[in-house]
Amino acid sequence: MATATGQVNAKRKPVFVKVEDLKPGTSGHTLIVKVVEMTPVKTSARPNRSRALLSRPVPPARIAECVVGDETGTIIFTARNEQVDLMTKGATVILRNAKIVMFKRTTMRLAVDKWGRIEVTEPAKIAVKEDNNLSLVEYELVTVPDQGMN
Repeated sequence: MATATGQVNAKRKPVFVKVEDLKPGTSGHTLIVKVVEMTPVKTSARPNRSRALLSRPVPPARIAECVVGDETGTIIFTARNEQVDLMTKGATVILRNAKIVMFKRTTMRLAVDKWGRIEVTEPAKIAVKEDNNLSLVEYELVTVPDQGMN
């Protein structure tokens, strides 16, 4: 990719993180995880007003909640539409540019939006640590008063 000055930017090497290192409100994570469980979520078929104006009906979004993990812990990953097909039980996947989404403002979920990518890779011998599920930890939003105003 060339910049305005004509220099070519080299792609950065991805920095892989472990599941236990994920924190609320963070993004840009690259992880190698194993799919432990995949559960399709029933979505409502109510039409969206803006899409109702289009001539063709739009199929409802497909969503699945997948428990993914590595040797440090597990977390719930929300797969959407074509991502659902990649998240089969036992598959090893690379999640690129993943972000943490707060579910009901208290628990962490992992997601990959349109700026990220999911790649199925060769099966890895990952012994998933299932007793450390980060999605079971509840967080509380705390407002910190500004320390500079005295």
